[in-house]
Amino acid sequence: MKLLIASDIHGAAGYCRQLLDAWDREGADRLLLLGDVLYHGPRNDLPPDYAPKEVIALLNARKDKIFCVRGNCDTEVDQMVLEFPILADYAVFTAGQRLVYATHGHVYNTAHLPPLQAGDILLHGHTHVPAWQAFGNDNYYLNPGSTSIPKENSAHGYMTLKDGVFTWKTLDGEKYHEVKVCPAPAKNKA
Repeated sequence: MKLLIASDIHGAAGYCRQLLDAWDREGADRLLLLGDVLYHGPRNDLPPDYAPKEVIALLNARKDKIFCVRGNCDTEVDQMVLEFPILADYAVFTAGQRLVYATHGHVYNTAHLPPLQAGDILLHGHTHVPAWQAFGNDNYYLNPGSTSIPKENSAHGYMTLKDGVFTWKTLDGEKYHEVKVCPAPAKNKA
């Protein structure tokens, strides 16, 4: 299975369309959104092509293949118009032998860790800056950056996960980083 992972659309319809084009081009089976889907938030400038109603229609058309975690800009009102669940604080899934803890990043992040074990991956958006950092006991922190409002001169982008490899790409599909996280190193058994 191939997973497309994106964060921080913030109601930008043009960038959402580009993300969906990338989804089609990648041939990914599902889209994981790491929050901040419709609203641009009080700390961000209004993104170009800000049209949350268009984003609603674009995403609802693919509702059966999207899963999402709640961002700090996502509300119960957003859930009333989106036809896929968006209010979960986190999602947990596996990548090979590793557990991936996916969240937005405003609550759980490298400064305030969720209950990770050795080898687990912390995946979040929120910062609008792509990241791939090893930490802890064979843990990784991974961040796809932002689809619509990238920061620190990063690209508008997303990432993919397939066969234990996370790949960062621009919305045009240009690969700029890759991390192979699977298989996890063998753990010593007592």
